[in-house]
Amino acid sequence: MSQPDSQTSTPGTAGGHDSKATARKTSRLARTRYLMPDPTVALTDKEIMKHVPVGSRVLDLGCGDGRLLEILREVHQCRVQGIELDPREIIACIDRGVPVIQGDLDYGLPEFPDDSFDYAVLSQTLQQLKFPKRVLEEILRVARRALVVVPNFGFWKGRLQHLFGGRAPVTEALPYEWYNTPNLHFMSMYDFRDLVERLGIHIIKELPIIRGHAVDRAWAANLRAESALYVLERPEHRAGNST
Repeated sequence: MSQPDSQTSTPGTAGGHDSKATARKTSRLARTRYLMPDPTVALTDKEIMKHVPVGSRVLDLGCGDGRLLEILREVHQCRVQGIELDPREIIACIDRGVPVIQGDLDYGLPEFPDDSFDYAVLSQTLQQLKFPKRVLEEILRVARRALVVVPNFGFWKGRLQHLFGGRAPVTEALPYEWYNTPNLHFMSMYDFRDLVERLGIHIIKELPIIRGHAVDRAWAANLRAESALYVLERPEHRAGNST
């Protein structure tokens, strides 16, 4: 009967330390179990940072836990602002000391006057919005340039799954089943280019993400890329202004 008592862990013992570590690990898993992994996060963050000059004013729409804004602030000395809908992610931003407001992008950006920012970031969010066209217009009202990352529904693996399997495709860039996806719209690179052209927005740079690398001027990009990063710029003049 004394054997179990001799093995009972107390605070400060090795057993107690293991129990606390296990509890912390379990807590982390509980917080993240419903979040789908994004294998391109580090890559897209790196590419986005390449196109944001030091000291810029940056707005991140759908900023999540504020990870990118924290890096931009610390590394590029940017003045940053986030917008996020999920209360849990807002708390994570606050923990990082990142300024954030809660907002639904589908209702526009009435909080910000024209030209409030130099750059706006919209990474893996556009396809989740009800009104992506309206949101793109709003983004380039409040910022001179936008960095937009979207998944590419024209990726060859998705095409094959749909053609031969007859099922909604699941890829690294589109990692959800049809019944739990947050994505409301599916577009190829061709589709995105068409929308941007209709809006009179200039594509400064198109960077297809192929096998974990951002490839400039890639051949057959709409077939080979899982996602793409676009650097967009609004027209030099607006309606009602002359050049």
